[in-house]
Amino acid sequence: MLEVIYVTRHGFRSNWLVDPSNGSYTPYIRSPTGVGADPALTAHGVDQANELAVRLLELDPPVERVYSSLYYRCLQTVEPFVRKTQEAAAVAAAQTTTSSSSESSSSSSTGPAAGAGAAAQPPLKIRGEMGLGEWYGSADFDHPVPAPLDKLNELFPGLLELGYRPAVTPNRKGESIDELHDRVAAALEALIAECDREGIRAVLLCSHAAVIIALGRVLTGQMPDSYDVEDFKCFTCGLSVYRRRRQLLASGSAGDGTSVDQRRRDDPPCRWQGGRGVSGGWDCELNSDCQHLSQGEERGWKFSGDESFKHVPMGPGLLDVGTSSSGMAGSGELGEGVRGKL
Repeated sequence: MLEVIYVTRHGFRSNWLVDPSNGSYTPYIRSPTGVGADPALTAHGVDQANELAVRLLELDPPVERVYSSLYYRCLQTVEPFVRKTQEAAAVAAAQTTTSSSSESSSSSSTGPAAGAGAAAQPPLKIRGEMGLGEWYGSADFDHPVPAPLDKLNELFPGLLELGYRPAVTPNRKGESIDELHDRVAAALEALIAECDREGIRAVLLCSHAAVIIALGRVLTGQMPDSYDVEDFKCFTCGLSVYRRRRQLLASGSAGDGTSVDQRRRDDPPCRWQGGRGVSGGWDCELNSDCQHLSQGEERGWKFSGDESFKHVPMGPGLLDVGTSSSGMAGSGELGEGVRGKL
């Protein structure tokens, strides 16, 4: 049964422009995927991802599964950690094979070697979950989507679990803040149920700022009266920890009278507000902690309206982060701005 959910936001990334009149996204630096709103991490973001990997390798209980948004910056953020676990698993498998061979040759007269029939632990891979994808405000045009799996598999060979089917897919026309929370709740309930069925104890989720705030709210069931309350933090490569409530762990139920193994992917999400929380509720033990990062907390963000693209006055494109008082595009180091959540 799932006990702990670890959550991180992607690292420091490069920027893009978006024209709100037609949804045209233009990156400052061309993305490896060719998608306009899919930038790579900056060099600093890569450093953050490497520092995060060290922290993740020390977690107890250890991460047994990874779900991530399929945007390049998120996959790039969790790649160092997943690669290190894959390398460690390969070394362990090689040592087990050598040990089993030695024991088999020395004890052939007394029966099979200890551990000879033990199944090898599959290497950790990333399950690309669209339900953890970025939040776009409502619009009359289609927003970007991540690159297809075959393209991502070329860019991240051996990193993705290609047979995984996402639980939830966001609306291409964008979402209101309420719709975002509902989407995140549906995705989380499906992922939690999947982990419960498969005996996963601890999982890592990598996503975007708005999703991470919504995620904290739907897990704990704590929805503020105003969306822009700074309740759950979302610093780049910060680490949040949510632990399942003890009464749920003791009962082995999903919190609404349904046994955990009866949950299905397509079931509607449970009621989570009023302190209830998704799948019985979770307590936040760490809130985007950054003690593992040499530069500490960076690029915090909060909701500031629905960010709808409908009825936006015509004019120049909006930069997603940082705009100077003169109206010129900033460098991205001035703090999160109009479209800085991602």
